[in-house]
Amino acid sequence: MRGGAEKVLRVLAEMFPDAPIYTLLYDEAKLGTWFPKERVRTSDIQHHYPLSIIHHPFFFNHHFYLRRFPAAVEAWDFSEFDLVISSSSAFAHGIITNGKPKHLCYVHSPARYLWDRSMDVLSRAGRGPLGPLKKCYLSRTFHKLREWDAEVSDRPDYLLAASKTVQRRIELYWRRESAVVPPPIDDFWLQDKSILSSSVLRPTSYFFIASTLVPYKRIDLAIEASNRAKLPLLIAGEGRDRRRLESLAGPTVAFLGYKDETALRELYAGATATIFPGDEDFGLVPLESLACGTPVIAYQSGGSIETLTEGVTASFFDEPTAASLQNALEHFERKNFSPDDCRTAAKRHARTDFEEAIRREVEALRKV
Repeated sequence: MRGGAEKVLRVLAEMFPDAPIYTLLYDEAKLGTWFPKERVRTSDIQHHYPLSIIHHPFFFNHHFYLRRFPAAVEAWDFSEFDLVISSSSAFAHGIITNGKPKHLCYVHSPARYLWDRSMDVLSRAGRGPLGPLKKCYLSRTFHKLREWDAEVSDRPDYLLAASKTVQRRIELYWRRESAVVPPPIDDFWLQDKSILSSSVLRPTSYFFIASTLVPYKRIDLAIEASNRAKLPLLIAGEGRDRRRLESLAGPTVAFLGYKDETALRELYAGATATIFPGDEDFGLVPLESLACGTPVIAYQSGGSIETLTEGVTASFFDEPTAASLQNALEHFERKNFSPDDCRTAAKRHARTDFEEAIRREVEALRKV
């Protein structure tokens, strides 16, 4: 699955179709239909490490190349432009423009593995025979990168935060103000519900997850809760954590792999509820689910509490534990939620509103 950052970048790229796209790494096979090769300018890291190495788990783990990323983004020359819009979840905010061109930065979050999730990442890295060495290396690397991250946070002329949750992190870690502009749901999800096949308009007896399979998404909580309650759970998505998650799954849990948007729409629409167990910056998956008329069971933290309403579009569980989620699953009543209420909530995050906000901020910055 493509994540929220890629989806936001696609909207920005379509808003400014003549602008080149700078990125640290680029995989044409996966993203070429969204970001054509002729628009993409990659960093020196791409040239030094071919994709055959970058995608090989034995040879490449991006954590071990993190020290190269700051210099890579600082090497880009933007002197030919009058405005740069960066989309940053780690390094892009650190580009150098020196006030010309102007720099508007859309922040998905200050890098969470450097700040609030640092200890979790180090704990996982410390496992296994080489764990202590990896943990020591990453601890030193994270320390250096935190210093760089805080130092360069004043380079953008203005910051946009993906949510109030992210806005608070920007203030805490970077000591800067920002304006909140939530990511948009794609127009695809807001199409007339009549395009759904009649077989999925009536919810069936499974819970659903759509996610990249990585540890911080906390899909393990949903698997354990489903195992305990013996409830059917379907999981769509791929990621490096799939093997571990499959080892945890009981007979009521099924992994579907990658699904395109058309297949996802029917899976959302046919589910009793979509489970969103992680502590996320914002979360587009819940909005996609609501657009299909399906409520969400979510951890009561982060972006979820900004877009979901208890008893109207969602049921929250308040502790990041399998037991808390299990309780929410076992007491969930689909009949208490209106598909129309769900779809109405999703429409509040239409792409047109996002585009208007971005254009307004661009014009304001150009006048400064």
